[in-house]
Amino acid sequence: MQRIAESELIINSRGAIYHLDLRPEELANTVLTVGDPDRVSMVSKYFDKIEYQAQHREFVSHTGHIGKKRLTVVSTGIGTDNIDIVLNELDALVNIDFTTRTIKPQLTQLTIIRMGTSGALQADIPVDSWVASTHGLGIDNLLNFYRHEHNDEENQLLHAFSTQTQLHQRLAQPYISGASAALLKRFTEGFHHGITVTCPGFYGPQGRVLRLGLSQPELIDRLTGFSYGPHRITNFEMETAGIYGLGKMLGHSCLSLSAIVANRMQKQFSKDGNKAVEGLIQETLRIVGQTT
Repeated sequence: MQRIAESELIINSRGAIYHLDLRPEELANTVLTVGDPDRVSMVSKYFDKIEYQAQHREFVSHTGHIGKKRLTVVSTGIGTDNIDIVLNELDALVNIDFTTRTIKPQLTQLTIIRMGTSGALQADIPVDSWVASTHGLGIDNLLNFYRHEHNDEENQLLHAFSTQTQLHQRLAQPYISGASAALLKRFTEGFHHGITVTCPGFYGPQGRVLRLGLSQPELIDRLTGFSYGPHRITNFEMETAGIYGLGKMLGHSCLSLSAIVANRMQKQFSKDGNKAVEGLIQETLRIVGQTT
């Protein structure tokens, strides 16, 4: 097995991977990701016991237990550039031998669940509700730096998306990946389901106008109007497609859950987004804690 060079897999002086500052034994096989570093403690306050805590830059991690369930919650920061770091380093922690710097012969599958915030693109998805993403559709280009293939359903969805939205090729080459079906079916009651579009920014890429004009001012309307069979775009944010795409290629089981803090069709913003996020955290931990 080929050895991975020091410049490619960076391990610090305490034997931890560079950005997350975690050693392999400090990571649980069930990982909850949040964007905001301050949200890590909002999750870990429900742990019965915290074993490890780490912080490096925007990456804060707490590993502990709820009953017999061992969990790690880690902050990713914002955007798929950070997701590229987090997903690759989570995978390295379980699937690369840090001593020999080689890929392990037996690979470990992580369960990775994102708990974040998002803006709804359908009028019937109110602020303070929750969305479980059936697919992550990326217009951020991250996955296009990796060798990847789409299945037949994904190719059909991409073709329909490109045809209906007329997204110009100079902006993005869209990609799409699905959620873990096994995870998704556990998050049905109380959750809207649909495609989540992942954008490379918060303002122009999500159709917001402050002082700069947009090259595609009809983008939101085109996203909202997209449909293909039972599929529609429910919301957009900045991480889901990266998690789904990298997670699928690396062999992990992934799901993205969003608290809706804005409805772009209704021009509404939540009056208490933290309450919606807190409810999402509690419900996610309740469901995750039911498995051993």
